[in-house]
Amino acid sequence: MSRNCTYIQTNFKEEIYHMSELLTVSEVADILRVDDTTVRRWVKQGALEAVILPHVNERQAYRIKRETLDRVLGDAANQLGAE
Repeated sequence: MSRNCTYIQTNFKEEIYHMSELLTVSEVADILRVDDTTVRRWVKQGALEAVILPHVNERQAYRIKRETLDRVLGDAANQLGAE
């Protein structure tokens, strides 16, 4: 039984780690030094992949994976280096 508890705690820690890899629109906007509205527009246009959170009668809530942001930033850096 002790093993199951350890396993559950390990999975819980992994889930917390993966959840911390999701960034809010505001966090992404701060990193990219743009307005929140710009990030939302990029998500709606498909330029930035995001997870859509359930909502009721409020503004659509998004979370952007850190790996997605890293990939976008890496692509931009590669394009600048190629010029």
